[in-house]
Amino acid sequence: MILACHKINKSFGEHVIIRDGSFHIEDHEKAALIGSNGAGKSTLLKMIAGELPSDGGDIVLTRGKTLGYLAQHQEMQSGNTIYEEVRLAKADVIAMEQQIRSIEQELKSLSGDALSARLDTYTRLTAAFERENGYAYESEIAGVLKGLGFDEEEFSKKVDTLSGGQKTRVSLGKLLLTRPDILLLDEPTNHLDLNSIAWLETYLMNYHGAVLIVSHDRYFLNRVVTKVLEIEQGTLTTYLGNYSDYAVKKQQIREARLKEYLNQQQEIRHQEAVIEKLRSFNREKSIRRAESRVKMLDKMERVEKPVEMNTEIHLTLEPAIVSGNDVLSVEHLSKSFPGQTLFTDANFEIKRGEHVAVIGDNGTGKTTLLKILNQVVPADTGTFSLGTNVQIGYYDQEHHVLHMDKTIFEEISDDYPSLTNTRIRSILAAFLFTGDDVFKRIGDLSGGERGRVSLAKLMLSEANFLILDEPTNHLDIVSKEILEKALNDYTGTILYVSHDRYFINQTATRILELTGQTFVNYIGNYDYYLEKKEELTLAYGIDASASSKSSPAQEEPTASKLDWKEQKEAQARERKRQNELKKTEDRITKLEERDAAIDTLMTQEEVFTNSVRCQELAAEKAQIAEELEALYEKWEELA
Repeated sequence: MILACHKINKSFGEHVIIRDGSFHIEDHEKAALIGSNGAGKSTLLKMIAGELPSDGGDIVLTRGKTLGYLAQHQEMQSGNTIYEEVRLAKADVIAMEQQIRSIEQELKSLSGDALSARLDTYTRLTAAFERENGYAYESEIAGVLKGLGFDEEEFSKKVDTLSGGQKTRVSLGKLLLTRPDILLLDEPTNHLDLNSIAWLETYLMNYHGAVLIVSHDRYFLNRVVTKVLEIEQGTLTTYLGNYSDYAVKKQQIREARLKEYLNQQQEIRHQEAVIEKLRSFNREKSIRRAESRVKMLDKMERVEKPVEMNTEIHLTLEPAIVSGNDVLSVEHLSKSFPGQTLFTDANFEIKRGEHVAVIGDNGTGKTTLLKILNQVVPADTGTFSLGTNVQIGYYDQEHHVLHMDKTIFEEISDDYPSLTNTRIRSILAAFLFTGDDVFKRIGDLSGGERGRVSLAKLMLSEANFLILDEPTNHLDIVSKEILEKALNDYTGTILYVSHDRYFINQTATRILELTGQTFVNYIGNYDYYLEKKEELTLAYGIDASASSKSSPAQEEPTASKLDWKEQKEAQARERKRQNELKKTEDRITKLEERDAAIDTLMTQEEVFTNSVRCQELAAEKAQIAEELEALYEKWEELA
């Protein structure tokens, strides 16, 4: 074990982040930390890294082990170039190399014991230098920088001039090269293109140390991690396996807890009905039985109803009118900027109902293509045409059509006056705006928040051709899944750019890869694209499952007959129980009426003065009491 957290607590005011959270990370283990936005993932990493204090509990890093932490946002004003900044990670190795070179110069002038002692030092240093891969550290630095998406021409750029995303990539490169025993990574894939993410996956899978990753990239988590830690409403839960394993187990646990809750609620209602019936018998023993059941109910440990996240949110997209079969036709399209050609002589078509994902490295021109199609920027050469009745709905991260003086709620309600307040709040909740957040001014929102408002508005539009640029940016996993379902149910046509491979896998029916200044077409999702890209072939696979489709149908009649027979038997048992219950209740009522009649008789003078009659009635009353006792037990059992 390299890291152990025991009963960690953290709150900000009344907002509980983590309550009695415990987990551990083994040597070489790769784990994910997931949860909705604001759940406390980054806070927990900062506490482990020592940047934030906890309110209680223990965080223990094994003695002698090193920890490296990558935050989401980096400040870097060193004046170094990219290469010089990353090279700092190898300062110890570089210092060792300089010492070795210095000793080599000294050896020329030494002799005797001094030479022998210096040779021992030299041997020890060169062995250590070799263990640290010192002879290849420069190629290692170059390999990491290229893996993270930097070209050699960029190595000489000053870090002060870089964007926030580029600085994060530089910091990630430095951290990887220091090779700590445990890596804490907060959203490491946010500023990487698909090739860089794939490189990082391979790097982390083969990393000698342990890794704890915060990420919303489900495909990335599926490939890298073997354990998932989830923060939900202050509770930290551990699941073994990758993200897909977690999703299955999470749903199973939810269903089991909900079933347990519903069963207990049914039992409580049943017991309350029994108590009410026993009291209605108005006998001393039946009342005692009722009180006994009340005490049993009071002692029952109540199961809390499991909280279902976003269960009431159902985004639906439906075009106002159906477009023609030919939605988009692109012919001989080209676009360049000074010093950079993006694509030349591009030709492709999109048909109604297709969900087309455009993928490719950063800077290849994916977003530019969308802007050309929306007439935000012009093409250099070539044309494109839209089909009959095509209505575009465009989501562009850089050109949001929002009113800065309106609140989020007003932005939606003014454009869609027919929506109820509840419906508007449900839609905004799907995009992470809850409570009083909906009354924030658009002008006060961050770029990511404005993007989410624009996406919410687009989801309400009745366009039949959606063009989306990175629609999942700034969404947590739950919101991504809601958007995925909405797009999959959408009967219109979709063209989108995304780096989220899990999202592409779930929603794309076709992929256009922008590579080598042209578009390569793949009919399938991201897994299909990977398979065909690796095989370098356009051959289609055969669905092996098709041949087995007949067997379930052959078994179905037998299964149906069994189900029908079991159902009939269950119905017969239920009718028998109801009949016996009614007979028992009727007998109890008859005996209680007779018992009350005996009590009345015993007050009459001609009866209580007749000792023989009194004995007969007393014997009958005792017999009634005995039979009633048995009937009460039988009634409770039947009820």
